[in-house]
Amino acid sequence: MYRFLRIIVLLALVGGLGFWLLTRPTTEPESNLAGLEGDAARGEVIFYAGGCASCHAREGASGEEKLVLAGGMGFPSAFGTFYAPNISSDPEAGIGTWSALDLVNAMKHGTSPEGQHYYPAFPYTSYARADLQDIVDLHAFLQTLPADATPSKPHDVGFPFNIRRSLGGWKLLFLKDGWVIEDVEGPQLERGRYLVEALGHCGECHTPRNALGGLKTGEWLAGAVNPDGKGRTPGITPATLDWSAGDVAEYLSSGFTPDFDSVGGHMAAVVENTAQLSQEDRDAIAAYVKAVPEVAKE
Repeated sequence: MYRFLRIIVLLALVGGLGFWLLTRPTTEPESNLAGLEGDAARGEVIFYAGGCASCHAREGASGEEKLVLAGGMGFPSAFGTFYAPNISSDPEAGIGTWSALDLVNAMKHGTSPEGQHYYPAFPYTSYARADLQDIVDLHAFLQTLPADATPSKPHDVGFPFNIRRSLGGWKLLFLKDGWVIEDVEGPQLERGRYLVEALGHCGECHTPRNALGGLKTGEWLAGAVNPDGKGRTPGITPATLDWSAGDVAEYLSSGFTPDFDSVGGHMAAVVENTAQLSQEDRDAIAAYVKAVPEVAKE
């Protein structure tokens, strides 16, 4: 019996060590950023392409107030309610002391400067595909924005989802940096894929999720139940969206549909961002959306 107990204890220790190693937060080697200098002007484009203000500005903010990234917006889900943190340039409440490497680790690996896992309510599963130079440029732009001392609101997440270490296992399953649509032809579709799959993180809302919260990439952009369980985000594959590429690009610029309706809900904030992009980028997004596989989701 004593020998049996020793074996059980040994197996438990080995299993615990294996879990600890497999679920440890990942970081980017600092050497990968060697020679990269931040360009705030380019970073502004990344800021709008990534929709940063849509989540991190105060609810109800408008105009220049949307550049005050004090956080606080809540995102209800089946796992609890997550709150966007302060990412202003404030050195205490915000990310004013973050290096470009800190931002890279957050966006590409979901890892905080303290070495903790971030919850995937922060769409690092999409940002993982972002170019390092773009993140470095975004960091330079964020440092030019106003500081705000509002403390970040803690997430309202209960057991067992409040065990951050377990997110390491979730990342093993769902944090990938490969493209969802691997084969695209030409620079325009490549740019559109980058804007949709990486910076714009469109799939985070328009793609259904499984029971663990991972994206069902086999139903890419086919529409999904909203995370709070109320209503749906529509599908935007050619199976359900019969707009032309020109219609899509116009919608991303003006917010008007081909039927002369206007954008509403959360998509209004998205259009505020895409309207700041170049016409070439909006055309690239439209071309990509029209080129993805036709998937209809009831």
